Amino acid sequence: MTSNLEFAKRLKKVMDYYQLSAAAFADRIDVQRSSISHLLSGRNRPSLDFVLKVLEEFKTVELYWLLNGKGTFPKNKETLPDIFSDDAKTTIPLSSVTSDKIDRIIIFYKNGTFKQYSPESNKKS
Repeated sequence: MTSNLEFAKRLKKVMDYYQLSAAAFADRIDVQRSSISHLLSGRNRPSLDFVLKVLEEFKTVELYWLLNGKGTFPKNKETLPDIFSDDAKTTIPLSSVTSDKIDRIIIFYKNGTFKQYSPESNKKS
């Protein structure tokens, strides 16, 4: 396993992905809140029990990625991207969303603006 701080970065990434505070994360996997604090600070290494609880509760976490930083997160390629993160990809495979015809797509930005896309706006005259 890599260093404690590298593990802490990956653990923080999981918490951010699920939008959980350290306390909420601890509650979800049924560990003491201080355990999360010690792991995030790099003070402690995770126990096998801790790692197994994370993997059981969060199915998108890959063991090898969590321990060594190799692999992918989230592991399930069917999972849609977190569209609220700053590094979200701008494309979503529409075939996985619906088989109906799309009327329009609206993207809302954090600054309160939005963009609307519809099939009519993409047609060539």
